[in-house]
Amino acid sequence: MKPANPIQTLERTRSSVMTVLLLVAVAVVATLPSAAQTPEERGLEIAQEADRRDTGFHDSTAELEMTLRNKNGQESKRELRNKTLEQENDGDKSLVIFDKPADIDGTAFLTFSHKTGDDDQWLYLPALKRVKRIASSNKSGPFVGSEFAYEDISSQEVEEYTYRYLRDETLDGQQTFVIERYPVDSKSGYTRQVVWIDQAEYRTLKIDFYDRKDALLKTLTFGGYQQYLDQYWRPETMDMVNHQTGKSTRLVWSNYQFRTGLEDHDFDRASLARTR
Repeated sequence: MKPANPIQTLERTRSSVMTVLLLVAVAVVATLPSAAQTPEERGLEIAQEADRRDTGFHDSTAELEMTLRNKNGQESKRELRNKTLEQENDGDKSLVIFDKPADIDGTAFLTFSHKTGDDDQWLYLPALKRVKRIASSNKSGPFVGSEFAYEDISSQEVEEYTYRYLRDETLDGQQTFVIERYPVDSKSGYTRQVVWIDQAEYRTLKIDFYDRKDALLKTLTFGGYQQYLDQYWRPETMDMVNHQTGKSTRLVWSNYQFRTGLEDHDFDRASLARTR
């Protein structure tokens, strides 16, 4: 057998070492963006992905039953309808119309959510036959006596908060991202919200709301998610519990419809009195 050329052997060894080093370098570089992310960047990335997955439905309608429960367990029920219209470069428009009980039949609540700046909100009260504008300074007030605030009812635009990733956590058997978000608007009734988002579908499963004194105020839990149009997830139930008053509000959603042909003129403030 012809003896190996020591120079050729050395070159082959050097080439193999360089190849290994190159592969290691590529692997390290590939992990750099994730490793370099701050908690704030990671939190924003999760919020943007959740928003991206829910974009493109154009419009939707649904029916709701609202159950108000006081600290003694006494209940009162309301029936209402919800309409939503996506906006290409702004927040969604939404319209809530109350059908029962009779004393609030025809009450309508219109919201123009905005990515930046204050949302526009109007409440039509049929008993007074007038449209009341909800001032942004009142956005933390209760929505028609429920445990939802006016700001909870408007669509949750990504730009309305800053974010921080906290941790991964298992919630009711589902792997979730836990992020904290801070309202940009100083008139918000909250200092921060802790949000659990499932890692498989980026659906919001739970939100803890902290008041202006940074005490736990409310918890909102979502349940019974169903997928529509092979993309859009919507909850069947939303339970808001006020830890400070003992009161709670349950929303049961049904009959979701998408791409029904709603347009801007269906969300006209001047026509609120004719919505029923």
